[in-house]
Amino acid sequence: MELLLALVLAVVTIALATALAPRVGILAPLVLVVVGVMVSLLPFVPDVLIDPEWILMGILPPLLYSAAVSLPAMEFRRDFAAISSLSVALVIVTAFALGVFFAWVIPGLGIALAIALGAILSPTDAVATSIVRRLGISPRTVTVLEGESLLNDATALVLLSSATGAATGAFGLAESVLDFVWAVVAAVGIGLIVGLVNLRVRAWVANTAAATALSFVVPFVAYLPTEHLGGSGLVAAVVAGIVTGQGAPRWFTPAQRISDHVNWRTIELILEGAVFLLMGLELATVLSDSARDHGGLGHAAWLAAAAVAIVLVLRTGWVAPLVWLQSRRTRAHPAGRNRLRALEKRIDAAESRMPGASDTAAAAGGADGNPAADRPTPRPWHRARRRVRRALADIDYFESSPLGWRHGTIIVWAGMRGAVTLAAAQTLPRDTPSRSLIVLVAFLVAAGTLLLQGGTLAWLTRALRLGEERTGTSRTELEALNVELHAAAAAAVADPALTRADGRAFDDATRRRVAERWSRPRDGDLTARAHETLELRLVAIRAMRARLVAVRGEGAYATATLRRALGELDAEELSLQQRLGGS
Repeated sequence: MELLLALVLAVVTIALATALAPRVGILAPLVLVVVGVMVSLLPFVPDVLIDPEWILMGILPPLLYSAAVSLPAMEFRRDFAAISSLSVALVIVTAFALGVFFAWVIPGLGIALAIALGAILSPTDAVATSIVRRLGISPRTVTVLEGESLLNDATALVLLSSATGAATGAFGLAESVLDFVWAVVAAVGIGLIVGLVNLRVRAWVANTAAATALSFVVPFVAYLPTEHLGGSGLVAAVVAGIVTGQGAPRWFTPAQRISDHVNWRTIELILEGAVFLLMGLELATVLSDSARDHGGLGHAAWLAAAAVAIVLVLRTGWVAPLVWLQSRRTRAHPAGRNRLRALEKRIDAAESRMPGASDTAAAAGGADGNPAADRPTPRPWHRARRRVRRALADIDYFESSPLGWRHGTIIVWAGMRGAVTLAAAQTLPRDTPSRSLIVLVAFLVAAGTLLLQGGTLAWLTRALRLGEERTGTSRTELEALNVELHAAAAAAVADPALTRADGRAFDDATRRRVAERWSRPRDGDLTARAHETLELRLVAIRAMRARLVAVRGEGAYATATLRRALGELDAEELSLQQRLGGS
């Protein structure tokens, strides 16, 4: 009963903090940490000590999976070099630098356990970086931070395992390197298999609720066997999420995608809030353990402050040249674009010399009026043209979303620590020397970076004027995409061989009228009128819903009929709100 009451109170606290925090200009995660700390200090509240396995196995896999599902995979690929540099090399450098510092200032700790503590404090946290998404920072910056936090756990946990092994005398450099390689390879392989199986199984399940229920176990199906085989279960959950996110538009029904989005957003809200709340609730327990063994808060506080300073200096020294290299790469893009344009012309020329090319060209034509862009091509030329177009799109992306010193500042300051740091510290064996001090330092670093860096991140974003950047969908980009989509729709509707669901042919006049509607160009005035029309339709739908609610109590219509009508109105309103929000 007490556990159930605690869970109910926790969910209510998370929901209220999420709803009320924006009204007072404070981020909800910070509110939850403070609430947890205040509750933990109440005399009648018992000590709270969560088994770290609950965090590592029960909370982080679904959270990382959900974040990976919504990760923009194309942008992730484009910045993979920077992301891998931050999530592997920087973690290793930070762990060893902190290890040297802790071995120097903590008597009797030893270099191995000092590096273990450095590994605990090295990874940024995916839950903590969720704060960044709420601040209106450029999508490219958010992608780099999220990608780093999703992948650096494997590096940190393998380093932690190797360092604790070295503390007991069981350590080898070659073995540690092989462990890391195997952890990543096994995670990628199993995550890929689980993601692909997930797509096909859930596409086969017709019931939307059942398909969504299956999605809840996917991160654990990826995590458990990977950990059993010595891989990184968290990375496996991330890979499964990326595969699922990329395959969902092709394999899942619209109802499944909407259901997944709504349900997983709820799960994210509760689990993220639980992590921050637990961090605050554990404060009293961690403090009492450290006071008993190491004399209290003061010693740990200055160690944590020094560790945060070292981390920020190292991160600044790493990110600065990284951003400079990205800027230099952007300056070289005009020459690269010219070479790609020349290559595209050579592909067109080679294709035009192939037998039957003239017949294909005569039948070609598309929305942009470029026959070479739309006619069917042999697969080798198609693949070559696709690669060239993707490379050109990459250049456009880098030029439209450059990383400057202001973005680098955010990348440095947003490298907060969180649940992984706290959970990793608590996985140390109970007989580890200075264990309570290590756990307290990890807690202070995680909570301190959340409160200090997370609490000032919004102010820093405004000071750097980064909140003014485009964070959503570009109107120009959306209109260009709609041109391609409308062209595909017009071509499909105009097909004379098209038949209805019962096999009968469509009426020619109706088919031509619909095809003409999709083919009609949309200028600015028409877009403005369309926007006004959508708003009027929204007013009409809300009036219809109000009338439906009024007649519901009269008993003239069956409940099933009323629910069907309400569902149709809700679906249409969601569609209209999506289109209005995009403009």
